[in-house]
Amino acid sequence: MSYDKVKQANHLIVGTKQATRMVELGKAEEVIIAKDADPRITTKMVNLCKKMGVKVTYVDSMKMLGKACGIEVGAAMAAVVNEG
Repeated sequence: MSYDKVKQANHLIVGTKQATRMVELGKAEEVIIAKDADPRITTKMVNLCKKMGVKVTYVDSMKMLGKACGIEVGAAMAAVVNEG
């Protein structure tokens, strides 16, 4: 998984609450999680993704993920969402 893929995603939902919602609604095709994010947050998401059959990809840091998502702060996770 390269950060380029994050930048090229049509529709990216950044943040734990929104990403969780997209997975629950079956709209997420992939979730990107920062390895240095709080495990209490990421463990729930990984389990939810397993249950829902959503691919999980890890990236090195929250700072890099945030930057790839076009925000100034770090991001624990982001969801790539299907359009339509």
